Amino acid sequence: MLDPSNKEVLIMARTCEVSGKRTRVGKSIARRGLPKKKGGVGLKTTGHTKRTFKSNVQKVRVLLPNGTVRRMHLATSVIKKGEITVKIDGRMQKIPLVKALRGRHRDYMAANA
Repeated sequence: MLDPSNKEVLIMARTCEVSGKRTRVGKSIARRGLPKKKGGVGLKTTGHTKRTFKSNVQKVRVLLPNGTVRRMHLATSVIKKGEITVKIDGRMQKIPLVKALRGRHRDYMAANA
């Protein structure tokens, strides 16, 4: 259960913690007929259906500058950029995205460093 005395920002499902991308609602338009530029009389709309546009949010283990590892939900567009804005020591900081290694990969990198 969530502790109401905790002042941390609540993380909702399928929401990017950096960009705020989340599931959006839209419509799907069904059409019939042949377009005019293909020689028809034009497209006719036969219905509108509600649908959802889901953002591509991934769970990533991020290595923060102070050495701690934090699991974050990030949109793939943020992962591609390679920079994240996080709150560290009470202020927002822009840091490079470094994925935390786990298991044997961490031991391998420590041995070869």
